[in-house]
Amino acid sequence: MTFKLVWEKTLVQLKEMVTENALDMWISSLEPVAYEDDAAVLISPSPFQRDIVMSRYKDTIAAAMSTVVGFEIDVNVVTPEERKKSNPSEHVPTPPPKAEETLEQITANLAHPEFTFENFVVGESNRHAHAASVAVAQNPSGAYNPLFIYGSTGLGKTHLLFAIQNEILKNFPYKKALYVRSEDFTNEFIEAVKTNTQTEFKNKYRTVDLFMMDDVQFIGGKESTQMEFFHTFETLYAENKQIVLVSDRPPRDIHLLTDRMRSRFESGVIVSVGLPEYELKSAIIRQRCQFYQMELNDDVVGFIAQHVKSNIRQIEGVLKKMMAYRLLSHSTPNMASAQSAINDITNENQPLPLLIDKILLEVSREFEVTIDDMCSKRRLEKYSNARQIAMYIMREITSMSLPEIGKQFNNRDHSTVHHAIERVEDRIARNSNLKLRIEDLIKNIRES
Repeated sequence: MTFKLVWEKTLVQLKEMVTENALDMWISSLEPVAYEDDAAVLISPSPFQRDIVMSRYKDTIAAAMSTVVGFEIDVNVVTPEERKKSNPSEHVPTPPPKAEETLEQITANLAHPEFTFENFVVGESNRHAHAASVAVAQNPSGAYNPLFIYGSTGLGKTHLLFAIQNEILKNFPYKKALYVRSEDFTNEFIEAVKTNTQTEFKNKYRTVDLFMMDDVQFIGGKESTQMEFFHTFETLYAENKQIVLVSDRPPRDIHLLTDRMRSRFESGVIVSVGLPEYELKSAIIRQRCQFYQMELNDDVVGFIAQHVKSNIRQIEGVLKKMMAYRLLSHSTPNMASAQSAINDITNENQPLPLLIDKILLEVSREFEVTIDDMCSKRRLEKYSNARQIAMYIMREITSMSLPEIGKQFNNRDHSTVHHAIERVEDRIARNSNLKLRIEDLIKNIRES
């Protein structure tokens, strides 16, 4: 088995061990380079990503890889520069930094060809958002600029984003399109400041014809990110470039958003994707069954549509589980298999390690600190503030004891955790903005 194949199988294992966000953001872009001294050497495009992986995911990756190869294996993550210094004669594969991705490679894990307008099922709850998206795709930089789409998780907003991109690239192949999640924009900006590569960062984001940002609500409260994004927005808009933004809430409800940024968001067309009605869910189920070549009778279709209340993404998960049942049992999925699949998909009990991982990731992203610094003993105010809020959220949404929470933060004792939680509670009582900010964090953690 080649080392590259070992890494591919390790990524499959990791899908069950870390969150989807963590896998996409930090791990999947690592490049396997060598196995030496009982350790797998992986290349990271940046020191920032290397630090995150080594501090939070090193042991998890090692465990997954050990399962694949059948014996204990360590993991070492280095940058291309570090590898070249230690092995000057070796050809080191350099993972392409996001700023240098080709048009076809942009968010390759998300921009799948199946995201089209043709297979987007339209109902009353998403009709206006669909119509506005089609208008943008047919006439970019026209009357629908910027386009702001908002709605809850799993309702098809990202589908519309990539349908716009795919349609524009089909009709206007000379145009340059760029999709980015707000957290990636923030992380890249932080890295650009650290490495003095702001010019390259600006060239990447300010020279496109179609700019799309997902989860734009996460820039609320990030002053430096908002300032950079404001200037990016102004540059693109002044040059008549199409801007499409997606959020889980309308601009007026994005807390800690500057007035000038909110006014820019509201200057174009704002459309919502609402909760799907029964008829829309039924139509989606039938469409996906056709795609999977799976037959379901009307009673089963109606049962799924009735019991998957609000999330189209969960419908997809239910149908995939039922398809697996069909393949394994060689029988037609029935009401019992639908009930079992729904119970599996809608079960809100998540493994505690995954929940902890989500909390640390969301808090680090919200307060623009690394997870490593947040969990360290460093006493800078921004690190202490993020650390205390992470402790507070862990106490709020998990059943962890104070000592167990302390272990996540460099083995702090229970009295330190107790003091941190009391401080956050006191600040929340005196600061309504912080209260709303933490409520948003908890909401996003539960929905992610």
